[in-house]
Amino acid sequence: MAPKSIWNGTISFGLAAVPIKLYSATESKTVHFNEVHVSDGARIEHKRVCSKEGKEVPYKEVVKGYEVSEDEYVVLDKDEVAAAAGGRGKVIELEEFVPEGEIDPIFFEKTYYVGSRDESEPYRVLQAALERSGRVGIGRFTFHNREYLAAVRNLNGVLALHTMRFHDEIVHAKELDPPKPGKSPSKREVDMAGKLVDSLHRRFKPDEYEDTYREAVLELVERKAKGEELTPDEPEPEEEPDDLAAALQASLGST
Repeated sequence: MAPKSIWNGTISFGLAAVPIKLYSATESKTVHFNEVHVSDGARIEHKRVCSKEGKEVPYKEVVKGYEVSEDEYVVLDKDEVAAAAGGRGKVIELEEFVPEGEIDPIFFEKTYYVGSRDESEPYRVLQAALERSGRVGIGRFTFHNREYLAAVRNLNGVLALHTMRFHDEIVHAKELDPPKPGKSPSKREVDMAGKLVDSLHRRFKPDEYEDTYREAVLELVERKAKGEELTPDEPEPEEEPDDLAAALQASLGST
């Protein structure tokens, strides 16, 4: 089945306009569970109940409100929320082009393929320009009732768009309280760690990595569906070597 576009709009840069469609570039493979009643196996239903009246509320009477003080809300309808985007609602205006390597991965959120919605020439011009320059177009757009930074880049001959976090959404390491090392690592320890890193150097091949946890959960579900009694394995105790240098040396000997 052909993928279905999830957003239609336009990429603009300078005076040029590229009509586009967005397609999801990823899909979740997470194992999802439903809530069921333990005594009879019936599925649990959640109802919308008014906290003041204690009565169930029909969906058509539910609106979105922003809490401005305790138990006081400002209600906005869909049109009012959409108006916050101004004229940018369906336009991704590329404001600048930056080298691809300058964007730290911490800013990336989700990836979409960008397809052509109309004429293919403007699309191909932008894709070729980004491929040749090695740069990424940075802009912003409104999607699912919020504004995102967006990075548009060449990806294997097509355009891809990454939604990005704004700088104030990033938690900086200096705000954390990491454990302070008691002493600096010795040159010998650093040298051995470097050798271990070098010995495990490989080209990244994503198809060599499988979600073994998901496979194990699905296997358990299948076994229990057949009536098998499941007994969890005892976790193996983690051993923390006292001598880091000895652990590194042993690791080098096993590679």
